[in-house]
Amino acid sequence: MPQPSNGCDALNPMALTVHKYGGTSMGSTERIRNVAKRVAKWARAGHQMVVVPSAMSGETNRLLGLAKELSPERSSPELMRELDLIAATGEQVSVGLLAIALQAEGVQSVSYAGWQVPIKTDSAFTKARIQSIDDQRVRADLAAGKVVVITGFQGVDELDNITTLGRGGSDTSAVAVAAALKADECLIYTDVDGVYTTDPRIVPEARRLHTISFEEMLEMASLGSKVLQIRSVEFAGKYRVPLRVLSSFTPWDIDIVEEAKSGTLITFEEDEKMEQAVVSGIAFNRDEAKISLIGVPDKPGIAFQILGPVADANIDVDVIIQNVSHDGKTDFSFTVHRNDYARTMDLLKSAVIPKTGAATLSGDTKICKVSIVGIGMRSHVGVASKMFSTLSDEGINIQMITTSEIKTSVVIDEKYMELAVRALHKAFDLEQAPA
Repeated sequence: MPQPSNGCDALNPMALTVHKYGGTSMGSTERIRNVAKRVAKWARAGHQMVVVPSAMSGETNRLLGLAKELSPERSSPELMRELDLIAATGEQVSVGLLAIALQAEGVQSVSYAGWQVPIKTDSAFTKARIQSIDDQRVRADLAAGKVVVITGFQGVDELDNITTLGRGGSDTSAVAVAAALKADECLIYTDVDGVYTTDPRIVPEARRLHTISFEEMLEMASLGSKVLQIRSVEFAGKYRVPLRVLSSFTPWDIDIVEEAKSGTLITFEEDEKMEQAVVSGIAFNRDEAKISLIGVPDKPGIAFQILGPVADANIDVDVIIQNVSHDGKTDFSFTVHRNDYARTMDLLKSAVIPKTGAATLSGDTKICKVSIVGIGMRSHVGVASKMFSTLSDEGINIQMITTSEIKTSVVIDEKYMELAVRALHKAFDLEQAPA
């Protein structure tokens, strides 16, 4: 597999480079034309180019909105199959338009839908996972000097059903294609110019990171950072795909050497400078909901009885807390994505409560998760306590806590989210670059 890049590998003659462009970058014919000019610049510099674009901005929401008008119910497997078929068309329009724009630039190009490559997935409609990618067709086109444009966000299952990978799935598609092709580098072009210490819309003093470790990026993505989808980071880590996040709104004719070194490099090596930063960033997620079962019998297997049916329904569980037992009873709380809240509550009422004998079921959709992330936390004590004291000073109550070696997350009332992020960013001096 390719080794981690410092940005220079992308300049080697005949380097195989994957570009991914988000929906905003593809938002109009003028923007698509600019993407084509940028890709053409890289192709003319001698690169073998594969491009993975998202649907045009707002198109997926429009398509799914039409489906919702016809059927608000979205839980049956039959309906989910049709939603994937509908949603996948947005990316198919994008690849066709980009291929046409490239041809207008005098660049040979060909576009493929995921099923044509093919990109094989499982059959979990709307949340499918990539199982394999056949690179033979793509390699033949690259060898013939063509730019290959492949739909993101989608694939095909063993029964030839079109599947989608979930929101942000084009990131995952791009990294998976880069892994399959053993690309020299995968460049993720977005509407921001890299990975920041936190969202600059909440903290104007947020600082762009020149590098971030794979482990930190994985935590940031899992904890709510919207820059990259978590599965794309997982792919990058598993197959050691050199990955860079950069802006698609720099002028397309920017010097290619400068462009290849811009943005944020996700690295697999921890250097001395990175070790100096105790906390690298603040992540947050407002799309959380908390569910609590009160008075659950405290006996072996109770966690499986509660969460097993939830997992079988393909619902992801995040933070989990089980309290100390009193009189043979315990309280069990966990969080899910807010979109899964109603379905999870219905499932617990119908299939879990009767079997476990829990006394009470309650839920809260007005919570959020705020997290501090940093590889420097491994070798520094007192980081979590500083986080807790900072929140205490702001009068913010902590409802749940979870930790790992390089992160600490708290669940708090949603109305305090921005206050918490700003206070923590200041407390850990994240507006200042490490010395």
